[in-house]
Amino acid sequence: MLKYAFALVAAPLAVTGAFVGATPAFAQQSPADSLKAVSAHLRAMNTMTASFAQTDRSGQILAGKLTLKQPGHIRFQYGKDVNLLIVADGKALTMIDYDVNQVQRWPINNSPLSALLNPEQDLSKYGKLIPTRNPDVLSVEVRDPKRPEYGVITMIFTKVASAPGGLRLDGWVSLDSKNNRTSIRLSDQKYGVPVANSTFNWTDPRPNRRGRR
Repeated sequence: MLKYAFALVAAPLAVTGAFVGATPAFAQQSPADSLKAVSAHLRAMNTMTASFAQTDRSGQILAGKLTLKQPGHIRFQYGKDVNLLIVADGKALTMIDYDVNQVQRWPINNSPLSALLNPEQDLSKYGKLIPTRNPDVLSVEVRDPKRPEYGVITMIFTKVASAPGGLRLDGWVSLDSKNNRTSIRLSDQKYGVPVANSTFNWTDPRPNRRGRR
């Protein structure tokens, strides 16, 4: 199961009418101003919960609930039929496959998700605006050219006045250094909800290491 989740944290997504609901104001912004707007959104998005649908390059779809708390905390809780958990605790990103009692863990900054989980990251240095077929949608690609092993993430936003910074994160596509692609689409986004730090705890299933983390 871990192979399906690896690209999530480690296609390019066609930006079409699937991401709608914004005004054409972004079409009039310069790329620099658009990146500033995205940075402002990420800084203002203290917490978020959402439903997610994850699609890998083979077309397999996994669904669940996402919980985010800035900085550095995220949890992908999959449905009952998927015995898998992905969680970041502010320092490290961990994947736990309870079917085989396997755990993988590495620094958040070594993952494409660092662009989402580090709101202080300088997008003008690592990000660029990607043209879309819908002028109401912002697509931002983030990569570190000096660290290609960290992968690439392309985040998709629409303008929604009630969302933090006037933007709503509708999903992203991640590509890791092994060319594993995964797309995430979000729905039912809720911002500013109370999220306890214990949400990002996890249970280690490995023999002799069992217990909460």
